[in-house]
Amino acid sequence: MSADLHHTAHDHAGHGHDDHDAHLHEESHGSYKSYFIGFGLSVILTAIPFWLVMTRTLTNQATALIIMAFAAVQMVVHMIFFLHMNRRAEGGWSIMALIFTIVIVGIALSGSLWVMYHMNANMMPTEDMSQMG
Repeated sequence: MSADLHHTAHDHAGHGHDDHDAHLHEESHGSYKSYFIGFGLSVILTAIPFWLVMTRTLTNQATALIIMAFAAVQMVVHMIFFLHMNRRAEGGWSIMALIFTIVIVGIALSGSLWVMYHMNANMMPTEDMSQMG
């Protein structure tokens, strides 16, 4: 009889473990609440820069910096709420891939801006060049 009780308790403990795994599996795919939160944040993070551009309340440089900051925050919101990226997903490899991607995108963007700035500064015609022709 005690062997049957032990076996039943063991089966119940194992079943509880399966329920725990199922709960984690459902949580990793998101819920309606997390999708609505992500959608609301995305709308807000889009509406504010749109309003700044339409009303022209700030300088062009300040508006551009704010738009880039809001875009970066919105990318994080999308990755968390819609792509379900976290430290637990795929044993942490998705976060490592994200960090690598951020570094590469940062290098590409900063390099592109640096090249465009210097091309603009060095290739624009000066008064001396306009008098030569």
